[in-house]
Amino acid sequence: MSKRHEIEGRLRALGEIKDILSAMKNLSLMEVRKLTRFLPTQRRVVENIESAVADFMNFYRHLFIEPKTRRNAYLLIGSERGFCGDFNEALIRALESELQEAARGEPALVVVGQRLSAKMATDPRVAAHIEGPNVVEEVEWVLTRLTETLNALDKEQGPLRPLRLTVFHHSADEKDVRISTFEPFKPFERGSVRFSHPPRLNLPPPSFLGELADHYLFNHIHELFYNSLMAENLRRLEHMDSAIRNIEKDSAQLLQKRNSLRQEEITEEIEIIMLSAEALRRE
Repeated sequence: MSKRHEIEGRLRALGEIKDILSAMKNLSLMEVRKLTRFLPTQRRVVENIESAVADFMNFYRHLFIEPKTRRNAYLLIGSERGFCGDFNEALIRALESELQEAARGEPALVVVGQRLSAKMATDPRVAAHIEGPNVVEEVEWVLTRLTETLNALDKEQGPLRPLRLTVFHHSADEKDVRISTFEPFKPFERGSVRFSHPPRLNLPPPSFLGELADHYLFNHIHELFYNSLMAENLRRLEHMDSAIRNIEKDSAQLLQKRNSLRQEEITEEIEIIMLSAEALRRE
């Protein structure tokens, strides 16, 4: 009897865990659906900015002066919550591999996400820890904090030694960690002139270049955060599905075992009744 009650207690506990996992799965599913709408829109925004950058650089390429030295800043977009596999460990592996191959000195690491921050809490190279977004609506707040952090790091180096920002992040459509390096407008120093006249600007070209660089960087990182959040929630969905299936499998086995024990108890009860009846007849 006590063994059957023990199994029933385990079944109740598994049921409660399954309910919690199902709720977490539903939350992740909601975020995936929201991000499915956000991502294409953000991609179009970035593409429009890239088109404007290409047009501007075709006529004002001479304004772009590559600094002789840069300090390398590495942004790692990790997860704020768990249950997403080796999401954060993969970022650390990619970082160490990149640093070893590039052999770049004085790295400044900016870590986003409490789960990743916990794994790199004692790393002396980390210049700042920032809480990551749990939901799409928190991305804007995280980017504000990130902008303040990057501006502070940039000021430490002075105008003659700006930061080269390298972002380690996950993407919804790729399993491996992606590495995106931001050196403003480097990819746009190519191509033929698409228009015969330069764009009409409301600002002096050097001022416009600075504003455009900030605008491009901010929106592109927006897209990276949305992609990372999508990848994180997709991984969480996979883990929740796997965990729920395992719970259902364990529950089925426990149910079978409980039923078997109950049958044995019933058999024992019948035998006791029959023995009692036989004893009464003998009396």
